[in-house]
Amino acid sequence: MPTTPLVEIRDLNFAYEQRAILQGINMTFNRGKSIAIMGSSGCGKTTLLRHIGGVLKPTKGYVKVDGKIMHELGQDELYEMRRKMGMLFQFGALFTDMTVFDNVAFQMREHTDLPEDLIHDLVLMKLHAVGLRGTHNLMPSELSGGMARRVALARTVALDPMLIMYDEPFAGLDPISLTVVGDLIRRLNDALGATSVIVTHDVQESLKIVDYVYFMAGGVIVAEGTPAEIRASDKAFVHQFVHGEMDGPVPFHYPGGDYRQDLNLRA
Repeated sequence: MPTTPLVEIRDLNFAYEQRAILQGINMTFNRGKSIAIMGSSGCGKTTLLRHIGGVLKPTKGYVKVDGKIMHELGQDELYEMRRKMGMLFQFGALFTDMTVFDNVAFQMREHTDLPEDLIHDLVLMKLHAVGLRGTHNLMPSELSGGMARRVALARTVALDPMLIMYDEPFAGLDPISLTVVGDLIRRLNDALGATSVIVTHDVQESLKIVDYVYFMAGGVIVAEGTPAEIRASDKAFVHQFVHGEMDGPVPFHYPGGDYRQDLNLRA
């Protein structure tokens, strides 16, 4: 018997005054799955994450998480729902004046009444899961970029969230750290039985770890499918994005006048 999806997005529209950002978005995120949302910068990916987290209210349509429509929740209900979510921000966003231990413990101390000795053990368990238990007394400034991202991942899953959102988790990482973080995202998702939503530009790494992919362009979904279907897609936009081609539906040149005429005007 099929399970109810954890996240349902239906006819989602959003605009800043007259500037449309999202237009008729329909997505379904099944429980226990890992989903990638890809597309060029400015296509609306991060705005979509903000709707899932209840930060923004749609101009039309809705986002439903665990059976509840996010923009209809009161403040207390919204905060309760957010405690069931984890968010890995771009570049980690660790608290720079806190140790690694205190960064991971932060949510436990804020949102639970757990005793400090239990928090101690849970923090070390989370750090051990990302291979960094030995860094618990270090400051973020003492970590490499890849290590900081892994600590941020440990903090993201500190409360065992049902939904984990990632905003460009691979940005700025070297090839080894990128592979490590990608593998951790998949393994932690499966271990927690969570649903992961990954906003990313890194096509090749993402296709290794996700179950389904949505491609966005100009605030709409232009393609979707499994990693195998995306790799084999004959759609021009998807082919250009997957293969990193300079020119295609996303042009190399910004629209302008006739080149020869422009040169003559300058002469």
